Amino acid sequence: MSPRAKSRGLLFLVFLFSLQSFASVILIPMDAEGQENHLKAYGITYWVLSKQQKVQWLLNYRGGSFLLPDGDAIRKECQIRGVSFEVLTDGQAEQILDEISSPSQNQDAVVLEKAPQIAVYSPKENQPWDDAVTMVLTYAEIPYTTIYDEEVLGDKLALYDWLHLHHEDFTGQYGRFYGHYRSAPWYIEAKEDAEALAQKLGFSKVSDEKLAVALKIRNYVIGGGFMFAMCSATDSFDIALAAENVDICEPMFDGDPSDANYQAKLDFGNTFAFTNFILERNPLRYEFSSIDMTNRRGNVQKESDYFSLMEFSAKWDPVPTMLTQNHTSLVKGFMGQTTAFTRDEIKPTVMVLGENKINGEARYIHGIKGKGFFTFYGGHDPEDYQHRVGDPKTELDLHPTSPGYRLILNNVLFPAARKKKQKT
Repeated sequence: MSPRAKSRGLLFLVFLFSLQSFASVILIPMDAEGQENHLKAYGITYWVLSKQQKVQWLLNYRGGSFLLPDGDAIRKECQIRGVSFEVLTDGQAEQILDEISSPSQNQDAVVLEKAPQIAVYSPKENQPWDDAVTMVLTYAEIPYTTIYDEEVLGDKLALYDWLHLHHEDFTGQYGRFYGHYRSAPWYIEAKEDAEALAQKLGFSKVSDEKLAVALKIRNYVIGGGFMFAMCSATDSFDIALAAENVDICEPMFDGDPSDANYQAKLDFGNTFAFTNFILERNPLRYEFSSIDMTNRRGNVQKESDYFSLMEFSAKWDPVPTMLTQNHTSLVKGFMGQTTAFTRDEIKPTVMVLGENKINGEARYIHGIKGKGFFTFYGGHDPEDYQHRVGDPKTELDLHPTSPGYRLILNNVLFPAARKKKQKT
């Protein structure tokens, strides 16, 4: 080879090396110090996935950061939404990934491949309360479709990867609001609307129609879907499944007496998460069962009400690790109709992701059902300690780094993850 040819070859190698050195990726940090808006950061990640681009979720690295492909459009979108980002060379990114892959580090990188299709199960009419999930999806600019009983019973769930159950009562007892709100116009109207919808769909009672919906959702999860529920949608869902073919509703709810000794007829083998619970028989009490610990929490003060997130092995237990990513392991507690779950009534196959050991309660749990997954999150609104009927909704612009809301968004992104084979 002539000296000139060798010189050209050397210049070409230097050129390639320079390109590699200056090629870049975007890191969206998710630690407390590095991110100004954690919630909208999830929206950026979802937006990139919707453009058919892959993202790496860096589990336990700087609060669960995201590694994105670089591009002017992505940088601009981050700037518009107020999301902090860092531009790294490929070499810097590889160094981070090498560090994460070390067996000595409880970290891992999970590939997110596809923006999940999201459905929110919620009545179309306005309700006298707000739903944390729809608020944070809207704030993070993550699109979703609202569906309700007609769509569920019409087998539309197969169109979605992720389903959230809005504040709901699947037992047909209208949220157990009878004791306090039976004369309120919104309660009367909601009851009439529910009865009319049940009749339209071919059911004589709302409790029967809600059970049919719960069974469809159960089958959706068993078939591979992901279900996320908060507040009363958690325990009322399992109660409805346990009470299949059993009338647990008193006359003011469904027009006829409940079954005699219905407690003994419950089938806990049908439930997702809870077992051996005792139903609340007094229709005037704002409570479903012993699953919820709201009325057994003692003198818990708002200032000291926190729960801690469990730590999992990122390399061996990536699913619970994804669901607990946060910039803090201590999350402010918040109440709801169903605030927290009784530990002794959670099935042993269900993982506790967040707990308050002092009160002996679980706040955040996850499990597998068939080919699918479910997560139950106690409480109503992570930034409104004791949300009441008719209270104004939370303004998330005031809480852009909310750890409690981050847990919701972890679940939203989970279906996007590349599924790994189980390690043995």
